[in-house]
Amino acid sequence: QVQLVESGGGLVQAGGSLRLSCIASGRTSSSYDMGWFRQAPGKEREFVAGMRLYDGDTYYGDSAKGRFTISGDNAKNSVFSVILQMNNLKPEDTAVYYCAAKRYLGGGYFYTGGADYKLWGQGTQVTVSS
Repeated sequence: QVQLVESGGGLVQAGGSLRLSCIASGRTSSSYDMGWFRQAPGKEREFVAGMRLYDGDTYYGDSAKGRFTISGDNAKNSVFSVILQMNNLKPEDTAVYYCAAKRYLGGGYFYTGGADYKLWGQGTQVTVSS
């Protein structure tokens, strides 16, 4: 089983940057799709960014394009990390950010719905003040 642990959240002023990290350990391999999601109070969970470890392809939600960058290391020694670099943060980026993983079984489609992901971290709070 794969375990996910996020870190790097905090309080930042608008226009600032934060770097979120997701460490995955356990029975890992490169056959995983990784996603960052966020959920603000009273709002639905939202896809932020994703990465296919198999080939390194990246995917972004509309709110992240041009401001956030996802990167990561392929699985080695059963541990890998996925980083979400967030720049030019806005108050509307305030939310709990979650790292998630799902097995990649082939094909070109990248799933952006949270219900498609079976493995989740505990979440890390990001607060952006105006």
